[in-house]
Amino acid sequence: MQARTRTLLRWPDRDVLVRLNIATHRDIGYVCASLILAYCLSGIALNHISDWNPDFVISKQAVTLTQAYAKNEITRETIADFGKLVEEEAYKVYDFPTPDQVKIYYDNASLHLNLATGHGTYEKVSRRPVLYQVNALHLNRLKGWKWASDVFALVLIILSLTGLLVLRGKYGLARRGKWLVIAGMLPPLLALILFELK
Repeated sequence: MQARTRTLLRWPDRDVLVRLNIATHRDIGYVCASLILAYCLSGIALNHISDWNPDFVISKQAVTLTQAYAKNEITRETIADFGKLVEEEAYKVYDFPTPDQVKIYYDNASLHLNLATGHGTYEKVSRRPVLYQVNALHLNRLKGWKWASDVFALVLIILSLTGLLVLRGKYGLARRGKWLVIAGMLPPLLALILFELK
């Protein structure tokens, strides 16, 4: 009975552990592939946030009125007519920043007109396709997503650790692999050192 118990509690063979590690790494990789791509795409976009808006496209259009207006000539009907110039059917509100200017607000857009000159600018804000959605995931804007993000981070740790053990021999972690791991550590370490020296 004691011998049988020892057999049941025996540690799995190395080949079994290797196959289990490879299968775990492979299957986690398949499950995470789309989310990894989404986070990478969003990361690239957010890295350049000082160069462009990764969430929205802001388009501007010059507008010219057929005549000049005085402030006392502006009515709700006139405001509605101005909206037709930019294909906006319903405005939300309008105001007068100065006596000779009117600014009309629409859903995700605005029309700023100089009543004296008849010139103005229509500005429309729209979501960037795909990037807006993946940025919402990356920045945890969705309620409750931070927990999914935490689980995803833990799964990526498992993916990385199992990846280190996939290959054996001269291409494995004990030989060539350790130098590649060290090489991968150098860029962030150098960046942190430079950051601390500033």
